[in-house]
Amino acid sequence: MSMDDELTTRYAEAVTTLGKVDLTSSTVAVTSLTQARDAVQSALDEAMAQAVTHEGTSVRQIAALAGIAPNSVSPRLARSATLAAYSRGGRVDAQGITLARADHQEDAPMRFVRRNSKRNSHD
Repeated sequence: MSMDDELTTRYAEAVTTLGKVDLTSSTVAVTSLTQARDAVQSALDEAMAQAVTHEGTSVRQIAALAGIAPNSVSPRLARSATLAAYSRGGRVDAQGITLARADHQEDAPMRFVRRNSKRNSHD
């Protein structure tokens, strides 16, 4: 399963869980809405990890986009499939992100870049 598939899977689980919210009573609603919140959070964690890894978005930018404190991003990244292997002590630090980005670049297909030779105009 590719990392993009992981995000799609977590998103689908969130939608399914939201569709199953039971509003027959307030007490039951609390339980089912909590499950839905957790599923949405899981999808958000994965999206944040992929943005940091694949798109080079900074932790500070991710925090601002998600409306959370920057120091709360690291443990959320550690819960993602994308960055779980790079976590230490339940957090992903800058070194882990750098390594994950490098590993992702190695997995990316190589692109041919044409180099135009510059002729010496003095010849």
